[in-house]
Amino acid sequence: MITKIIREIEANSSFLVTTHEGPDGDAVGSTMALACYLRALGKDVTLYYCDPIPDTYHFLPLSQLAVHTIPDRTYDICFLLDAGELKRAGSELSSFSSYGKIINIDHHPYCEEFGDLNYVDSSASATGALIYRILKTAGYVFDYDTALCVYVAIVTDTGSFRYSNADPEAFQISGELVALGINPWSVAEKLYESQPLKRLELLALALSTLSVSKSGEYASITVTLDMYKKTGTTSEITDGFVNYPRSIHGVEVAIFFREIKEGVYKVSFRSKGKVNVSSLAMAFSGGGHHNAAGCTLLGTLDEVRETVFSYLDQAV
Repeated sequence: MITKIIREIEANSSFLVTTHEGPDGDAVGSTMALACYLRALGKDVTLYYCDPIPDTYHFLPLSQLAVHTIPDRTYDICFLLDAGELKRAGSELSSFSSYGKIINIDHHPYCEEFGDLNYVDSSASATGALIYRILKTAGYVFDYDTALCVYVAIVTDTGSFRYSNADPEAFQISGELVALGINPWSVAEKLYESQPLKRLELLALALSTLSVSKSGEYASITVTLDMYKKTGTTSEITDGFVNYPRSIHGVEVAIFFREIKEGVYKVSFRSKGKVNVSSLAMAFSGGGHHNAAGCTLLGTLDEVRETVFSYLDQAV
């Protein structure tokens, strides 16, 4: 499959590169790494995100060149990375038809094979690792920008190498990138030690909603539209909030309820390993990984919480 993808890159000239809504570190890092490679080959590349890139990742190259509306033109190839399913790329891409082929690259275990070519490996630590494999096979000599993007993809999706997906390949790739000049502390400082004050103000409000189940096996926090208004923030700065309830001793599953509009909630799940939250999310028409998944639910906050908590009481 890697060889087929390389052949498509060589045979075509214009590319749309994109990922899922609410892009995380792997989504941003893997798409930008691929875009860096394509640009180095002299290809015509549009880097598209349906949602804004979180401020945390603005230090990455090409962030200023990204667009949030698909240009009215045609493309030979659309690369969709880390999405899991086509609908997660947003309604604009789902209805866009002016490209020859879709190439789907992903490491989600239940990824839909919506592409003309599908390179899916659920054993990979991150989609960034799959991009690394492609570029390495193509004989690409990594420059600093491309190396930085792949490193960020892997370090964020492995939780700074704390999660169970931090496999030998993740360390091997990251070691090679460090040898090329990537400074782990410099990256960590930008990712974790440069938070805007407003993020902590929002986090304080979210932590005030902390709820732990009677069993102590799951816990949740919530962010509402009113909290965004009070702090002058948006959803882009909530990345990582779900990890706070998961850090509680005895908690196996963390839940983050995020209001996106009145009566609509994004629900993120994180597991320490005992509970497969991907199956949990799929029960609500969502998806993801064993330890990280999500879905969207309709109703009041009380109704959504009750629906999720009732299911979790059985799951744990």
